[in-house]
Amino acid sequence: MSKYSIILPVRNGGEYVKQCVYSVLAQKHADFNFLILDNASSDGTYEWLQSLTDERIILFPSDKSLTIEQNWARAIDVPKNEYMTLIGHDDILYPDFLKTIDDLIQSNPSASLFHTHFNFIDADGNISRSCKPMKSSYNGSEFLDAFMNSTIDSMGTGYVMRSKDYDAVNGIPLKYPGLLFADFELWVKLANINRVIVSNNSLFAFRVHQSATSKSLDSNLHTALKLFVSFLSELIKKDEKMKQVVSQSGATFLLNYCKSYSHRLLRTDLKKRDGLTVTNFINESYLLARKLEVEENYHPDKISSIRVAKIIDSYLLSRNIFLLLKRIYPKPF
Repeated sequence: MSKYSIILPVRNGGEYVKQCVYSVLAQKHADFNFLILDNASSDGTYEWLQSLTDERIILFPSDKSLTIEQNWARAIDVPKNEYMTLIGHDDILYPDFLKTIDDLIQSNPSASLFHTHFNFIDADGNISRSCKPMKSSYNGSEFLDAFMNSTIDSMGTGYVMRSKDYDAVNGIPLKYPGLLFADFELWVKLANINRVIVSNNSLFAFRVHQSATSKSLDSNLHTALKLFVSFLSELIKKDEKMKQVVSQSGATFLLNYCKSYSHRLLRTDLKKRDGLTVTNFINESYLLARKLEVEENYHPDKISSIRVAKIIDSYLLSRNIFLLLKRIYPKPF
């Protein structure tokens, strides 16, 4: 029996999934099986996967079209080895990824989550930047603090965990639309079992598409943020260390999202927002601050860029002028 399971959920992966699959099969540490959850692909992805002869590949086709949440949910039901990792179909593992993870596990057998540094790549596979530097080790509260203060980059690919721990926390939470924030809730839960151990070598690539953010509805992002805050509010009731982190960093976390979501709303036509405006989003963010018990330190009205976004969004003419300027000059201004 192999030690690791690499799990790939995919639907219509095109050329990207081929790069992903070849990168997995090229791992120098070969003690793994490769579980591929195909979601009724209609672009030839499944037929291409069937043509591969590597005995480590195990295909799990779906006989009907599933949502992204339903397909990723299948990871909890498939038979897995002792350790597992999830990978996006357009991401890439570098050849030493699994070998380095195995070394981390050998040196830190009690840790609950293992990770490495990584690169962000564009649609063509060019490196756009490296991830933010991480420490070699985090406990659960340190990890949450780093996320809330945006001192680390955290994605859905690149984390290795015990399969029994993944199943014990019920896998990736499916309540989040489009799985937005779902992966980070999972990492926080697993990190809190023991520790996160990180290699300082960049050993995988996370692909960022220019259109990726625009495909997520504003209402989905808003809903996902509220759900993540609800998760945190329950967490701080049970864990004093986590409560201290949220107390210290919760306002900063919400201010960062209030700023980015307000500007995102400005860039979206009013008809495509499901009724969301910058003003009512800011008002609702106060309720989220209260839920995290950080309302005394939460002052979005003091952030000039948020105030400007609110003013622009309050008038039809200024909204239209802003959208026109964004089309003419798409860079931030």
